[in-house]
Amino acid sequence: MKTELPEMDFQRFWRRLQQLGLNAYEARSYLVLIGHPRFKALELAARAHVPRQKIYEVLDSLVEKGFAQVVQEKTKLFSAVAPSLAVPSYLVRRSQMLERELSDQSRMADTLVNDLAEAYSEGRGERGTLDYLRIVSDPEQTAIQYRRMLSEVRHEYLEFSRPPYAVDPLDEQLVKKARLRGVTCRLLIESGTLDAAHRQRLDEYASAGVEIGQIDSLPMKLAVFDGKRGLLALLDPVITRPTWTAVVFEHEGMGEAMKGLFENYWRNRANEQLSVAGKSRDSAG
Repeated sequence: MKTELPEMDFQRFWRRLQQLGLNAYEARSYLVLIGHPRFKALELAARAHVPRQKIYEVLDSLVEKGFAQVVQEKTKLFSAVAPSLAVPSYLVRRSQMLERELSDQSRMADTLVNDLAEAYSEGRGERGTLDYLRIVSDPEQTAIQYRRMLSEVRHEYLEFSRPPYAVDPLDEQLVKKARLRGVTCRLLIESGTLDAAHRQRLDEYASAGVEIGQIDSLPMKLAVFDGKRGLLALLDPVITRPTWTAVVFEHEGMGEAMKGLFENYWRNRANEQLSVAGKSRDSAG
């Protein structure tokens, strides 16, 4: 029995198969195979409008990807594998292949970073006048800088925490690891941004010895490590969609100033809590 797909459906399915990863010839050949029990290669080439010199390559690929199978009779014939089997199994194999590729690329990237870092250091030679300040606008790069400094902190870690997060400090295990190394950790968090899950993690942090403060509003996102390096993030006031730009610094004067800003907000928060507590006692009396 032969079933031809209506042209509109054919075009729609053809585009969707290409979105899954088949090329144009493969998608067209599979759709023709679906409507027929079996085809010789050159017959399929004519029906699917695939160049004759390409059809064997296309069919070999469809067999390899699990969309077609070979029926061996007097001559080699090809038939479609049921979509309910072909599509899911293809996606599983493709996912596994992508995972292997990403793993290989990750290993290559580690080696490349080490090799290029040496060339980068040699190429910079003499330091520029603003090497202690770097502007980073990509959230992933900001997260990498944050994690690197958090993993290297030795004495003190201070942070103004507010969304949106490149790295949510309440999700970051490196904070707990820093505390285990004896690092003093203090986080000042905008209270209005906390949900139930965040509040639970606050209790876990407190149990680990992390000092947590809450405040109504913070002027920026800020992290200071050992009083001499860190990053601050400012909301771009020009563009419509909220975007944060981070300034990464390694400068003792800058670190001291940012630590002073943190301490000022930390004290004000404590004073406000004492004031509220005093008013509550007066009311009760």
